[in-house]
Amino acid sequence: MPPRFRKKITRQRGGKWHGWGAKKKHRGKGSRGGKGYGGSSKHKRSYIYTYEPGHFGHKGFHSFKKKGKAVNVGDLEKFGKGEINLTELGYEKLLSKGIVSSPLIIKVSKFSQRAKEKIEAAGGKISSE
Repeated sequence: MPPRFRKKITRQRGGKWHGWGAKKKHRGKGSRGGKGYGGSSKHKRSYIYTYEPGHFGHKGFHSFKKKGKAVNVGDLEKFGKGEINLTELGYEKLLSKGIVSSPLIIKVSKFSQRAKEKIEAAGGKISSE
């Protein structure tokens, strides 16, 4: 049979604290000072300041303005050819990224100047409602 090692508890007989250091250190769960963020606004505050500096308070600004959906000129061909009403499709603004290959007639509430130039250069028209 393989040799058996003495169990830890038998080796700790006669030792007063059984490997836990001071008497206070192995009392119960209260020795942790709370669970999770418990004590974060009291006795664990310096820990939170050190390791999670953004935990308390807020930083920066929040805009309540609603931004409408925008679509690029290069994505217009997926809506079809001819006349396209982007407002009915749920888009508020037309932007200029991409290439227009066919003449399109577009209705949209807002558009950029470069988007207008690209559509007119392809032989199309753009109008705001």
